[in-house]
Amino acid sequence: MDGNLVITLWRHGLTEANERQAYLGWSDSPLTRRAKKQLIPPVVKPELIYTSDLKRCKETAGLLFPEKKAFQKMEFREIHFGDWEGKTYEELKGDRHYKNWMNAPFTESPPGGESFKEFGKRVERGWEQVKADIFSKGIRQTAIVTHGGVIRYLLRQYAPVEKAFWEWNAPHGGGWTMTFKEEDLRRGRHCTLLQEAPITANPDGSENTIRHKR
Repeated sequence: MDGNLVITLWRHGLTEANERQAYLGWSDSPLTRRAKKQLIPPVVKPELIYTSDLKRCKETAGLLFPEKKAFQKMEFREIHFGDWEGKTYEELKGDRHYKNWMNAPFTESPPGGESFKEFGKRVERGWEQVKADIFSKGIRQTAIVTHGGVIRYLLRQYAPVEKAFWEWNAPHGGGWTMTFKEEDLRRGRHCTLLQEAPITANPDGSENTIRHKR
């Protein structure tokens, strides 16, 4: 793996709002007690750690990497759900604006919230900042503790296979490790290898990986 750069995207642990299936964007909710117990430091230790500036991500980063300082970036926040923050499908299903958004989430926006286009530009801005730090500091292993929407967006942009936004799985407390060739990361190309984080084994003992077919 010499010469490669590794970035692992971790999703924060399960929160109380997640348990009741409420929309949780820029508002916050504490991690559940069970989530705190399940968040175990990974074997591979990153040299540089970034986290969304929301409490659920900062707390998750502290549990995963207790000996390392995490640099906070608001660019890695979840999409802002505006007036729908903290509400559930059952509370919103009669709302006309909500119905329109459900039918076209990439073009419609939550009232008082953020469009998908605005969200994407913000995440890309944070990604470019991370890349600049990686190259200026000579970092090989990086972790970003963030949200499900951010992880899905970055995988849609940089994974070695093409999938729709909602097809990417981003479990609480887990995520994905992307391995890039230096020049590919520098030029905004796809990673060459994608692995679940933490690594899980298939029945034959092999790792769950996705490779880029050139």
